[in-house]
Amino acid sequence: MLTEPEAVALQQTLRQRVIQHDAFPRPIRLVAGADVEYNPHTELIAGAIVLLDADTKAVVEVATHVMPVSFPYVPGLFSFREMPPLLAAYGKLHQQPDVLICDGHGLAHPRRFGLACHIGVELDIPTIGCGKTRLTGQYENLAAGRGSTAPLTDEATGEVLGLVVRTQPGINPLFVSVGHRVALPTAAGLVLAMSEAVRQPETTRQADAYARAALLHALQ
Repeated sequence: MLTEPEAVALQQTLRQRVIQHDAFPRPIRLVAGADVEYNPHTELIAGAIVLLDADTKAVVEVATHVMPVSFPYVPGLFSFREMPPLLAAYGKLHQQPDVLICDGHGLAHPRRFGLACHIGVELDIPTIGCGKTRLTGQYENLAAGRGSTAPLTDEATGEVLGLVVRTQPGINPLFVSVGHRVALPTAAGLVLAMSEAVRQPETTRQADAYARAALLHALQ
């Protein structure tokens, strides 16, 4: 297992490989969601990858994997804890998604290398970071309507880290950022398209449900 300093060094090395422009075939047909679920009492973690039809939002394929946690809980290094079950689940898929939306951040991370970047670079697939809470950066002047966006910027440098996207009127926004091989405007547009009725993308809702179910089944 990597030490914390080794993990930080690896983040700093791998982030140089992140591609911030669209590098995937069109049209997008299959969109995947990735999420994990923990059980703190047993130190088990479940990862789920769920493929959805981009147009109908119907679930096309599901893959899950449950295993012991292999990395400690360290803020800023969550990807090292969550990657193993997600990679194992991804390896079970019979179809490959055109884009993967992660329940976690991409470039909107203190070291510009969150879970979405890590998975994207590791597998060299198009990924998007979509976090429910802000990990870093600042924003202002976000309107209340669905589809409103505001830049998420570094407080010191002004660097754009992502977009704050309001997917439902008057509801707390999501924090969207580049993972790998998807430009920021494309990422925000896809997250909004996959969030027609509720705050979170349907990809995240489904992946969360299947990760919870897989963990519950493993504990029975």
